[in-house]
Amino acid sequence: MMTVATAAKKILVIDDEVDVTDLLTYKLRQNGYTVKALNDPLKAIGEIRRFHPDMLVLDIMMPDLGGIQLCRMLRADAETKDLPVLFLTALSETDDRVKGLESGADDYLPKPFDGRELALRVAALLKRSARKNGTGEARKEPVHVRDLELDPERHSVKAAGNFVELTATEFRLLELLMERSGRVQTREHLLTNVWNYEANIETRTVDTHVRRLREKLGTCGDYIETVRGVGYRICE
Repeated sequence: MMTVATAAKKILVIDDEVDVTDLLTYKLRQNGYTVKALNDPLKAIGEIRRFHPDMLVLDIMMPDLGGIQLCRMLRADAETKDLPVLFLTALSETDDRVKGLESGADDYLPKPFDGRELALRVAALLKRSARKNGTGEARKEPVHVRDLELDPERHSVKAAGNFVELTATEFRLLELLMERSGRVQTREHLLTNVWNYEANIETRTVDTHVRRLREKLGTCGDYIETVRGVGYRICE
């Protein structure tokens, strides 16, 4: 049944297999989204500019233009650098899954997928995107930890005086760590509060995002401490 929250949200599904795009389209429309499907990845950029989707559901393994390469192209373009991307991956494609996250994707969904999990991940990703764009959340004050400054209202981060570009997921991860500086955040806690998941997914997702976040923060990345076997914290 269509809801007010999802009625206006547009999702572009890109997969070279027609059966997959048909199933995704059906499942997403059941949840009230406006959906367009594309089976030729070479037409993706043009369709994105015409359709103006709120997010992409993108297969990794496609002929001519793979999902990882397409994601990198989107992240390099000022108009699409913040577009949420959910990757579709085969269960055996662990390395490709990690490469996908490193290329700038926000999350992944293994094939074959469960319709309830699809709805959960899409809703969570759109929620993080809304938070980044300043909708759906009360005003929050800037947070400071040593040479790190995070402003939720402007969605900006400064590390040692330099602005740092972060994805919506990276921003939320850093925000949570900074708001709770000095306290250890378990991987399970981060999955629930950053990714909005109650279901178990690979904690490698958290580790990959933390690694990317450290790299982007430069010398300030050392503030994020690994607590072996538990999770992460930012040292005050």
